[in-house]
Amino acid sequence: MQELTRITLNPPYLLLLGAETDNTYAKTALGLVQWSPEKVLGQLRFEGCQVDLGVPDLSLDEAVAAGCGSLVLGVAPVGGVVPDSWWPLLEQAARAGLDIVSGLHLRLGERAGLAAAAADSGARLVDVRVPPARLPVGTGKPRSGRRILTVAADCAIGKKYTALALQRALSDAGFDASFRATGQTGIMIAGEGVPIDSVVADFISGAAELLSPANDPAHWDVIEGQGSVFHPGYSGVALGLLHGAQPHGFVVCHDPLRTHVAGWPHYALPSLGECIDAHLRLGRRTSPNIRCVGVSVNTSKLPADERRNTLDGLAEETGLPCVDPLLDGCEALVRRIQDEFTDA
Repeated sequence: MQELTRITLNPPYLLLLGAETDNTYAKTALGLVQWSPEKVLGQLRFEGCQVDLGVPDLSLDEAVAAGCGSLVLGVAPVGGVVPDSWWPLLEQAARAGLDIVSGLHLRLGERAGLAAAAADSGARLVDVRVPPARLPVGTGKPRSGRRILTVAADCAIGKKYTALALQRALSDAGFDASFRATGQTGIMIAGEGVPIDSVVADFISGAAELLSPANDPAHWDVIEGQGSVFHPGYSGVALGLLHGAQPHGFVVCHDPLRTHVAGWPHYALPSLGECIDAHLRLGRRTSPNIRCVGVSVNTSKLPADERRNTLDGLAEETGLPCVDPLLDGCEALVRRIQDEFTDA
């Protein structure tokens, strides 16, 4: 039987941000600070960096002296390209004995200088975005257990955060629930998963079936979404994941201030209603009774006095519970899941 991608990271982490100016592309670092804060030692920023994780700024030498275990590439730029100026720093870190951890579309060991530095010191080069071998083609056959998938109209909009928060809330409410990671940051947090956007296209739905296999009828898998069926660049991974996950329900992640696809300003985002309807139509292909169970709203950039009105307005528009999982929790989503699927 095929195995999931499994990793063990060596804490504490120094999160490399470089000169990143946009939080959207620092989601790996932000996710680790949010969900594994006890493992984060600090951040390494270059001149011009406008992202601040709220953790100590450390040089490489300071991090080594403080007992750092891993240097984690904390950004995920479009195309996953590491700037040439980073490689000498990575080699220096490897020579100092730090593991180098990457969730990008590259293989660290293919850099001869980095591989040599790691071999000399005994440091590990950890590529998170390596899918399991010999993945199957999706079958589309029904399987036991219950599944929730997080979806959205765009990338970097809260699918991972929502899945993690919802799994925690389900467990706190007494449900048997597991978080299923599909992206590099989720795998770093959970220790296992499938990097869905690195899977050959023919096997995406099969990888999703492997990730969330048949389970006890009362068990819930909360599956981290990837991409978006509306995204001009990343729609394929989202559709394959939707069909392979065969979710009983989905949560739409939404940013009320975002009007266009991030990084693709010439593409306007659909309305929330359009997003829900599209996922219902597409999801019914392999999950005929699929339902939307709520909306996860990122209100972090809204003025405090507008937050509640925004959530109430979206709830009235959709007829669904609308929450910011990091501020409100996911109890309303859990109640909706109970109402929708008890004895279903």
